[in-house]
Amino acid sequence: MKQLFVLDPIKQINPLKDSSAALMEAAQRHDIEVWICSPSDLQARGDKAWVAASSVNTKPWIEVHQSESIPLSDFSCIWMRKDPPVDEAFLYATHLLEVAERDGVLVLNKPASLRAWNEKLGALRFSDLMAPTFVASRVSELAAFAQDQGEVVIKPLGGKGGQGVVRVANAAPGLEALLELITSQEQLPVMMQKFLPNVMEGDKRILLVNGEPLGAINRRPKKGDFRSNLALGGKPEATELTNRDKEICSNLKPSLRQEGLFFVGIDVIGGMLSEINVTSPTGIREIEQLTTIPLADQVIEHLLKILE
Repeated sequence: MKQLFVLDPIKQINPLKDSSAALMEAAQRHDIEVWICSPSDLQARGDKAWVAASSVNTKPWIEVHQSESIPLSDFSCIWMRKDPPVDEAFLYATHLLEVAERDGVLVLNKPASLRAWNEKLGALRFSDLMAPTFVASRVSELAAFAQDQGEVVIKPLGGKGGQGVVRVANAAPGLEALLELITSQEQLPVMMQKFLPNVMEGDKRILLVNGEPLGAINRRPKKGDFRSNLALGGKPEATELTNRDKEICSNLKPSLRQEGLFFVGIDVIGGMLSEINVTSPTGIREIEQLTTIPLADQVIEHLLKILE
């Protein structure tokens, strides 16, 4: 069995922290051939999808073999694990991966859903599970929402890893000027949410596989910041799922399964759903280090059951 991982350049991947590395190593432990490529290596020849890919050995990290041009139909599964931004190159890659889908190859996550589920806007399908949220580009309307909520966070819709997320009080001087800047003079919508003070106690990342929660960590912001993202210095802590966390996962499960979102990371703050991460969710290494859960192996085992 062969599996292909569509990734950022392999030299950028830190095997001690990266979830893609964890999945690749787990796949090899299950006697699966692991191949890698970048989105720019995807091709179409007529109605067939091809790729210039390399097989790899992950132990020791990493031995990359000579690139070969092979049809995507040679793979039983393709992992689309390219980090955001979801730009033109990313979108075109999903279209090429859909050609492989038509030939019966399982692509994770489903290309059409990667396009449809913006990691901020996708959560709006479950707005009853979220803090009060408003998405708009009009400065006056955003300012009015901030006035109603008292204190808010503002998130760029294309952001990742907490980058560009701003916390602001309704009485902050220059609020409208800030909104003009963030919306590019009312040309781009942004997400505004009521600030949840519980975030100072941590932001819980829950990893779901085929709709089932397999593990979680709590990410506590570093001193002087409210953003808990690990990429910004957040500290991972062991945690347990609460009944509310399980309720949120149960609500998401039917939609995630129906839309082919096999591997997903959701963020929960104080019992409120914040985001649904579908492009290249992280957290496997931290969960494995803080718990006894062999999470990457469990992910591959769930996948093999689907491929049977």
